[in-house]
Amino acid sequence: MSKLGKSLAVVTAAMAVGGTVVATAVPASAAARNGKCETGEFCYYFNSNHKGSVSDFTSSVANYATKQPECYDFKGAGAGKGKCIKNEAAAAWNRSSKTVRVYFNSNYSGRYQDFKPGAKVNLSPALKNQNASHQFNPSAPPKGKTNLSYALYKTGGGWISCRFDGYTTTKGRHEGIDLIRRVGANVYSLTSGKIISVARGYNGGSGLSTIAIYNASLNKTVIYLHSAPKSSLRVGQNIKRGQLIATEAWRGVSSSGAAHTHVEVRPGKQPRASKSVNDPVLNNPNPNSFWVSQGYNVK
Repeated sequence: MSKLGKSLAVVTAAMAVGGTVVATAVPASAAARNGKCETGEFCYYFNSNHKGSVSDFTSSVANYATKQPECYDFKGAGAGKGKCIKNEAAAAWNRSSKTVRVYFNSNYSGRYQDFKPGAKVNLSPALKNQNASHQFNPSAPPKGKTNLSYALYKTGGGWISCRFDGYTTTKGRHEGIDLIRRVGANVYSLTSGKIISVARGYNGGSGLSTIAIYNASLNKTVIYLHSAPKSSLRVGQNIKRGQLIATEAWRGVSSSGAAHTHVEVRPGKQPRASKSVNDPVLNNPNPNSFWVSQGYNVK
């Protein structure tokens, strides 16, 4: 990544935590870090595809810091050596026996990506050069309430890219919540109910895919747009909460770069989503209270 791109990533992450810098002293154990990815360690790489300098860890770090000599830096030979790792890592290798979770924000918060033991992959687009903390053996989502973005995708979770009524570049209102993980990610039903409509569509804006699941006891329909419905789905099928229903795609939008899952809550039995473009009428109430009632945090 260019110096400009890295600088923009730093600014983005700093804004995400409200501009607050939390000072964290480097622990004594950090002196043992040698810039080599060894058994039992979790390692960052400065460049994608596991190239460039390495920064290795054996424990969780809540705040990487941003200036020398306090920051955690890249220690291995190659591009990036000596740079602070915050908002600079592009790939990771988990050589430990525990799952390691990389977070967008300091203090183990914000969107995240999980690396299972042995995983050796690039950071997701949401976290590449936007990493601020990591946690060994992270706890499961809190009991009582699960983040909506985690429940929709499960392993690794995702993030909300556009909230209810959040569009600013279209005429009309956004009547649902847009969430993103990646193209091909599994999408799971957030509620139980019966399928009342399935439209499969095509990638590239040539057809809007729709899965409408009606819950009679709640008298609500939850509608999922853009993702690719599983081939086994059919109208009249009963769906359980947490059941796999689709994979993330871009059906009904112009490019793979816009791939996401639009989740919309409609009062009553509704086979289709509300019109959002060139329609100033808001048909759906704010869904946040509904999701909270179903045991989800809207994040």
